[in-house]
Amino acid sequence: MKKMLRDEISAQSDATRIDPARTPAEIEARSFTIIDLEIPEPRPFAGELWQVARRCVHTLGDVSIVTDLCLSREALDAGVEALMRGCNVYADTRMAAAGMPLRRLTPLGVKVTALPDVLAGLPEAEESAVARGATQARAAVEAVAQCVGGQIVVIGNAPTALLALLDVLRRGVRPPALIVGMPVGFVNAAQSKELLRRSPWPHFTLLGRKGGSAVAASCVNALAEICLARLAGTPVPA
Repeated sequence: MKKMLRDEISAQSDATRIDPARTPAEIEARSFTIIDLEIPEPRPFAGELWQVARRCVHTLGDVSIVTDLCLSREALDAGVEALMRGCNVYADTRMAAAGMPLRRLTPLGVKVTALPDVLAGLPEAEESAVARGATQARAAVEAVAQCVGGQIVVIGNAPTALLALLDVLRRGVRPPALIVGMPVGFVNAAQSKELLRRSPWPHFTLLGRKGGSAVAASCVNALAEICLARLAGTPVPA
């Protein structure tokens, strides 16, 4: 299969030639096969970690990010364990929350909470943030700080949210089971992720300026697929 696809891709000199894949399942499978071909072995990750990495690459459409992904077995195991017991997932944006479909999470008993929705119910916290000159993202993280222990926190948009999370954790708040920290941008995105990389808490991150809600959410989707495969008795070898 892979050799046939490799030969087919090599033969495509016309940039407008349409791939025959049609259904969502076919397109995803085809995409994963192309990624496997474009990032040949030995890869930076294997087994279930490669599932996470490959989904990140697929989401951004960029094979170059694989060298900037920081994924560990410890973080994967912590995230899977949290999902398997039906944890809460806190997402820094509604977009990130929407990027984790219920078809994957409901069978696990997992709930997703968008931090903007939490902040909307706490007008005093938002007013305090404005008075302090802080971002709403920071205010939202501070508002749920006492609730994130043992859960999963997904940050794909605001570096200030990731910096706020690291601040409250350094002050002794019980840490999440897993931090997915992949904020995007030019101001403190790279810095916040480097600080996360150096931290002691289980995490996935994508170093540098690239990131976003979609790729952060894709990490949880990959972990959920791993959980569902394990429940079905068909786990990928680690």
